[in-house]
Parts: sequence; structure tokens; C-alpha cells
Amino acid sequence: MSKAETRAGKIAKDQLQSIIERIERLLEEKKAIADDVAAVYAEAKGNGYDTKALKAIVRMRAQDPNERAEFETILETYMQALGML
Repeated sequence: MSKAETRAGKIAKDQLQSIIERIERLLEEKKAIADDVAAVYAEAKGNGYDTKALKAIVRMRAQDPNERAEFETILETYMQALGML
């Protein structure tokens, strides 16, 4: 193996290691944030709020308003067809 190939291999190894370490660090941060979110839901539950409803509201607020309205219309149509409304 030539010196250039060895150097290229070292650079690739260093780059790969850097990528892996960044991913690991981000996954640790993601877990910490997930733990924080769980703590907020636990606090809400302790204050008498329904966490399923809170999660549904958070999901809905993240959606595009037009897509949400379209989905709600379809859902209502299906529920009427099934005699649920």
C-alpha cells in the first residue's frame, strides 16, 4: 500500500469515526429531550390532565392546518356513515 493510500484510509477512518460520534452524541441529546418531554407529561398527569388528549393536541398542532381540516372532514364522514355521530 502506498503512502497516499494509507493517508486516504486514515482520513476515511477519521471521517467515519467523527460521523459515528456525532450520531451517538445526537442520540444522547434526543434521549435527554425525550426524558424531558416525558417529565412534562407526568407533571401534566399529576395536575389532572389527560395525557392522551394532550398528545393528540400536540400532534394536531404540528400538522398543516389544511391537511388537518381535510383529515377531520374525512373522519367525520366515516363516523357519520358508521352511525357514530
